[in-house]
Amino acid sequence: MSSLKVAVRKFGPFEAALRRQFADFRRATGIRCDFHQEQLDLEPLYETMFGREGLKRGEWDIGFVVTDWLPMAVRGSHLLDLAPLLAAEPVPDYPAGWSPSLTRMQRIGGALYGLPYHDGPQCLVYRKDLFGDPAERAAFEARHGRPLTVPTSWDEYLDVVAHFGRPAEDRYGTVLAAFPDGHNAVYDFCIHLWTRGGDLTDAEGRPTLATPAAEAGLGFYRALAKRAGEIVHPDPLATDSVRSGEIFAQGGIALMTNWFGFAAYAAGHPASRVRGLVDVAPVPRGAGGASASLNIYWVLAVGAGCREPELAYRFVRHCLSPAMDKLTTEEGGIGCRLSTWADPEVNATVPFYARLPELHRAARELPFDPRFPELAHVIDRLVGEAITGDESSAILLRRAQAEAERVFA
Repeated sequence: MSSLKVAVRKFGPFEAALRRQFADFRRATGIRCDFHQEQLDLEPLYETMFGREGLKRGEWDIGFVVTDWLPMAVRGSHLLDLAPLLAAEPVPDYPAGWSPSLTRMQRIGGALYGLPYHDGPQCLVYRKDLFGDPAERAAFEARHGRPLTVPTSWDEYLDVVAHFGRPAEDRYGTVLAAFPDGHNAVYDFCIHLWTRGGDLTDAEGRPTLATPAAEAGLGFYRALAKRAGEIVHPDPLATDSVRSGEIFAQGGIALMTNWFGFAAYAAGHPASRVRGLVDVAPVPRGAGGASASLNIYWVLAVGAGCREPELAYRFVRHCLSPAMDKLTTEEGGIGCRLSTWADPEVNATVPFYARLPELHRAARELPFDPRFPELAHVIDRLVGEAITGDESSAILLRRAQAEAERVFA
């Protein structure tokens, strides 16, 4: 009997959605096939697919691949080009049925190295019940001399976080996901850099970490992290984005910058303790900058060593159908089709789904460079040293800049 083995980013909604999607695939096609999925955290997922070359050797038929891994994966010949299979058996409405921001990063040099499965740019996620509470509003205005509103600047954000941070009540103003896995702290660093007018690289693609915008962003972030246990949830370096989303859904956080998917889960999933009490807004801006988001998404990619590539592609294609994309959303992931974002039933549960196109317009992408995973670990070390040490941000950034230049040499 045929079998499909899938390496999956560890997240309960992915597991549940894939299980149901495969069952539907068997019913719809009549194909007899075993299915095995393994849920892995980011670093083990990367290691099994690329470090141990599991996609290339045929250990995995399909992999969850985040878009900032794609240049490295393509350069290392880990992934199968799906363009011929797509031409022979097109995905309905592809690419017109998706936002253009979700169809360009996996197309490299005319080849296609995956199809979009889970999306959701970064945004400000907040408890609208707390912001609307008359006692909270009166207390904030008495302290700050202005109304309590959803923050649009980082200075306002800090005031609001401090106001809501009450560890004695087991509630914190915010949570930081700084777990050093080449993703979490890196994404936060980019958001604070971009919203202050900075960038990771110059026009020639060379790293530019030692800048005033980077110093301001890192200084703000480390000062916030050093208040962990006070106004920030404890131990940011042990918290990744999935865990931070879970903490928010348990009711322990007032607001955070995080992925849209965790906002949707908290707002609509039956297991959430803040169901119906959540809303989203653009990420705050810093001095000299504007609000910015981050466009990163997960594709289903077929491994170069897959023994039954047509079968693997047919399952991926099935997952992208309108009904299955909506199913991903119903289970707590974020479907990628425009039809899912506009679906009345989806928006009845999570009213801000229809705002995804607006959030995508402010979203930026990381440098599309096969060296980026190495640069990400440079930034990880930078943020970790900033949170745990006392050296100035300027010194830390100069050292990180020197490391980044060696990576890009």
